[in-house]
Amino acid sequence: MPELPEVEAARKAVEENCIGKKITKCIVADDSKVIDGVSHSEFEASVIGKTIVAARRKGKNMWLQLDSPPFPSFQFGMAGAIYIKGVAVTKYKRSAVNDEDEWPSKYSKFFIQLDDGLEISFTDKRRFAKVRLLKDPTSVPPISELGPDALFEPMTLDEFTGRLHKKKTEIKALLLDQSYISGIGNWVADEVLYQARIHPQQSASSLSGENCSTLYECIKEVIQFAVGVDADCSRFPLEWLFHFRWGKKPGKISGEEYFSTIYNLTNRFILQVIEKAVEVGADSSQYPTNWIFHFREKKPGKAFVDGKEINFITAGGRTTAYVPELQKLSGPQKLKETGKARGKTSKKARVDDDNNDDIENPTKKEDQTLGKKGAKAGAKGREASKRKKTEESDDDNDGDTGTDNDDDSDQVEKRKPAPAKKQSKKSVQSNQNSRSARSKAK
Repeated sequence: MPELPEVEAARKAVEENCIGKKITKCIVADDSKVIDGVSHSEFEASVIGKTIVAARRKGKNMWLQLDSPPFPSFQFGMAGAIYIKGVAVTKYKRSAVNDEDEWPSKYSKFFIQLDDGLEISFTDKRRFAKVRLLKDPTSVPPISELGPDALFEPMTLDEFTGRLHKKKTEIKALLLDQSYISGIGNWVADEVLYQARIHPQQSASSLSGENCSTLYECIKEVIQFAVGVDADCSRFPLEWLFHFRWGKKPGKISGEEYFSTIYNLTNRFILQVIEKAVEVGADSSQYPTNWIFHFREKKPGKAFVDGKEINFITAGGRTTAYVPELQKLSGPQKLKETGKARGKTSKKARVDDDNNDDIENPTKKEDQTLGKKGAKAGAKGREASKRKKTEESDDDNDGDTGTDNDDDSDQVEKRKPAPAKKQSKKSVQSNQNSRSARSKAK
């Protein structure tokens, strides 16, 4: 998804190729979900004939500054992307527009042609982006509500630490809060927390001074590096969590993406290993300490470098990748989690250990409950026994036509004598009258 590095790569591409050129043609999609607050025809009429004088960005928002307002503004959403025909602009996950697709793409929301023939298109396949026409983008939402830009307006370490300690929210949620710091999205937040060895659910106010300092440096390093390579993820360092966070299964990436990533990483890693080995004259004592070379002679199961499991949880309302072995809750939160775990264990232990005592020495209330349960259980048992006997009897009689069954029938008759016939009221009265008459005769 487009975060600060991806949007900055788009801004730089426009700045390098489009500044000083006049817009001669404009096509805006008739899509009110993406084109916000203005009709497509009004939008087109407002920019034709204008000259692009700058490309600006704050956080994940970008706008074209023309020689007079209003200015086209782009909020990239989940899949927004800038493409310049004939110019390599960094592609990223979810943009879903390929070189072989029609031009401009059917997903194009804003298309312009410049006076030298150069063509630019803003596309959005998923329609979560917003394209606006604004007189002053910095004075109205969403840009006016953004916190300092993580690249262009970095806080000092003291300011960063002080603001963190005022927030009790989870650190991942705070990093995603664009009013706190703008430009950091899901993958950048996961990456900096991984590199800083901070659990994504750690409370911001509970971070130590050392944690804050490490996180501050990691944010700066990750963003500056990603921007420096124009957000080309194939050029991100091999040890970054980024390469392994997309599959939503521990340590895995899904499908084609997995093989593509492994192929690129393997090629780069081979070159890096060879270059390093040559650089130190093949002196193995000077190889990096994290190389598997130093461990390969040991027993199986000991040769691990980055083979640590990645887990996925929800933090800050987003799917979050982290490494439990390295990113652990600390301070009061750790005690709280430990307390919860112990509480659950001891409760279970009490149930398991006390069951016999509860049965042998029940309280009065428990005794009554057990008595009721026992009675019900006994009734159920008798009913089950009756059903079982009936079923057995039915099974014995099914399909039996031979002489052997006559013997069985006799035995059944002996075991179960026929019940006495019920007498009618008239019969009972007649018997009583007969006994009375005999008594009088005597």
